[in-house]
Amino acid sequence: MPISRLLRSALFLVFIPSVLPVVVSSLAWSKPNVLFIAVDDLNDWVGCLKGHPQAKTPRIDELAERGTLFTNAHCQSPLCNPSRTSLMTGLRPSTTGIYGLTPWFRDLPEWKDVVSLPQHFSRNGYRTYATGKIYHNNYGHVPGTEFDVVGPRASVGPWPKEKLVDTPAEMRMMDWGCFPHRDEDKGDWKVASWAVEQLNAKPKEPFFLSVGFFLPHVPCFATEKWFALQPEESLELPLIRHDDRNDTPRFSWYLHWKLPEPRLKFLEEHNQWKNLVRSYLASTSFVDSQVGRVVDALEANGLADNTIIVLWSDHGWHLGEKLITGKTTLWERSTRVPLIFAGPGTTKGAKCDRSVELLDLYPTLVDMCGLPDVDHLEGQSLVPFLQDAAANRDRPAITTHNPDNHGVRSERWRYIVYADGSEELYDVQSDPNEWTNLANRPEHGNVITEHRRWLPANSAPLAPGSSQRVLSYIDGQPNFEGEDIQPEDPIPGL
Repeated sequence: MPISRLLRSALFLVFIPSVLPVVVSSLAWSKPNVLFIAVDDLNDWVGCLKGHPQAKTPRIDELAERGTLFTNAHCQSPLCNPSRTSLMTGLRPSTTGIYGLTPWFRDLPEWKDVVSLPQHFSRNGYRTYATGKIYHNNYGHVPGTEFDVVGPRASVGPWPKEKLVDTPAEMRMMDWGCFPHRDEDKGDWKVASWAVEQLNAKPKEPFFLSVGFFLPHVPCFATEKWFALQPEESLELPLIRHDDRNDTPRFSWYLHWKLPEPRLKFLEEHNQWKNLVRSYLASTSFVDSQVGRVVDALEANGLADNTIIVLWSDHGWHLGEKLITGKTTLWERSTRVPLIFAGPGTTKGAKCDRSVELLDLYPTLVDMCGLPDVDHLEGQSLVPFLQDAAANRDRPAITTHNPDNHGVRSERWRYIVYADGSEELYDVQSDPNEWTNLANRPEHGNVITEHRRWLPANSAPLAPGSSQRVLSYIDGQPNFEGEDIQPEDPIPGL
């Protein structure tokens, strides 16, 4: 029985005066704490998800064994700000109109008072803490606004004196590799250390502790210790096809038209593909160790038995697949994310293959902790799957990137429709790399019809102040970040 059900079924006792003090004390103690762990740009390259055969993430894998691993979880947007806004507000990007790296949703009149996930917990007796990257770009990092107590913000830590890789984009963050520095000086180490300090201080329960790690987001810098786990001579590169985009619509390029992330062509021509893959895996292993430090502190302080742990990533990341690097696509590598629930109310060692969404985290935690329902939430509680991983799911997962571009992921299929009406369809069971677009084959017409019915009924335009990674399509004219794209324009970077 979910924790929330246990709490509610016990409420009848409050009408018995002789036991009232005992019941109130018991209910207060039985409310579980929440350890809310976010990892930036982490795709399915973790051991338990088998996205890359050489991924080394023993602490995340241990966490999966302690609870329920969702093997088919997907983000609502393949970009930081809209993905995190969706998760924390419980609203789809197609509802809020937040598709780019700006604006902050509190700056919009219609969303400035929406009750976020941590606010709901704070208003119902929880002490809320946050450190690192929870919202995008350190939004909401003012104490007493989104969280009661805030710690160090997200940061890279040490930088090399000069860029390690001369990428087409001059921006300093588009970099990766190994250079002499200490793990203890990295931003994610400091974030984990602050979280450990809060746990060592025995925080008053119930608490909601959010810990947001920056890596493996670029720059993917890691120390030699973590690079040594991935010897270059035995490193496996992602499976790709150089003709992979021949059967995809031209509109698919518009979603990542001119971006700082390099194309696969650059990586191959400059002998950087292995270096990037190795840097990403090394950075992921380092973050895995920081997750372990926080979980160890939870256990050392006797808090594990009464703390729900949820680990998630805001979206995935391409490392050569579909001829690109980065995110902002509607394919599997960009939308599939790790999602793990462990602790009270979860089934140990369970794996759920149902298509679920990050949008579901808000109602799930509300349900698990017995808090009042929130009317505006668009996700569904995952509590049934934490009890029975094979429970039925009545809808697929939906990812949106800019107005009217949607990916619909069911257990077998991925359907994509772009703003100009062009489509893709993949049988992910038989074609996990999504190499063969089946959208134009008549025999799959019913599959497309079934998936189209799940497209969001509402498609909000770009919110005022939208910028960075934004694409509009008005009267047949695509426009990326303020620049019109013409049919004859060559695809940048190819």
